[in-house]
Amino acid sequence: MGTEEIIENQKQNLGINDFIKSSQEYAGKVFEDTNFNDVFNSMIKGQVDNNFIFDGIFKIFKKELSANISLMIKILIVIIIHSIVKNISENLGNDSTSKIIYFLQYVIIATFVLDSFSGIITLTKTTIQDLISFMQILIPLLITLMLTTGQFAFANIVQPILLFMMNFIGEFIFVFIIPLVMICMVLAIASNFSKELTIDKLSKFIKKSTLWILGILLTIFVTTLSLEGTLGNSVDTLTFKTAKAIVSDFIPVFGKILGDTAETIIGCSKVLKSSVGIIGVLVIVGIVISPLVKIGILWFSFKITACLCEVVADSKIVKLIDEISECYKILLGILVAISIMLIVGVTIVIKATI
Repeated sequence: MGTEEIIENQKQNLGINDFIKSSQEYAGKVFEDTNFNDVFNSMIKGQVDNNFIFDGIFKIFKKELSANISLMIKILIVIIIHSIVKNISENLGNDSTSKIIYFLQYVIIATFVLDSFSGIITLTKTTIQDLISFMQILIPLLITLMLTTGQFAFANIVQPILLFMMNFIGEFIFVFIIPLVMICMVLAIASNFSKELTIDKLSKFIKKSTLWILGILLTIFVTTLSLEGTLGNSVDTLTFKTAKAIVSDFIPVFGKILGDTAETIIGCSKVLKSSVGIIGVLVIVGIVISPLVKIGILWFSFKITACLCEVVADSKIVKLIDEISECYKILLGILVAISIMLIVGVTIVIKATI
């Protein structure tokens, strides 16, 4: 049986074709002109054109830039209009009108921000759910391919750890981290509404705590997976070499043939495992890249807006816009952290070999 025939049989028997269809559904919006089945077959042959990745990311960037820059323009227009009307009312000596105009400006900006932010929160939750759902398809397939290569100890150690930590971190972010970000947004709006209300230290503490928690989770995930994976891989290497020696030495005539055949099948499984893993990484990127670009543009837009309006806007408005950008920065950090965790997890499984 030739190598290509072995690979084709494994694709059909192990459900790889179904996995490729699922990958197309998850990442099709970003890589809409890409056929994942063709990409997978090219990877098996070692012939991969990476241009489709950069093309997809560039299209997403252009789309999100044009869609999200409008929010910054709206806020700038409101600030400029307020500045003009405020100067006119102050020249007329009407302080009460100035206060009313400031109040209206603040309410309009807060409305714009909250409307955008609620959509981003929903997008972040949906993205994390999609990542976890896809990983629940990817990990069992990778573990099955590892079993076909004889990595029984590695598979038994890594699979429960990876699935448990992945689901735990996802739930932790839903239940704890995202509500903290929402609290930060509420505190930013409330603290800048009135000069008498000052809760800046509480807001800063929550933001720093959130980033520290994300860093700790990432460190624990990577460290645990790396240590347990190294242990399992060492056990599998010793077991495989012992089994091969026994088969080759103690089975007369056919022992060497059986050993070589087993190596060929294992080699094909390794190729499939690497290809499936790389497709998995591409899909993770495909799921997360659009939200990352969208949130990144909003974060940068609010930073630029705070700089541009500093000359004409009230200091409280400038501070509000700057603190809003920090909330988007935390959401950006959440998606980056969970993406890195999953990519590192998949990479460790790909790199594991006998």
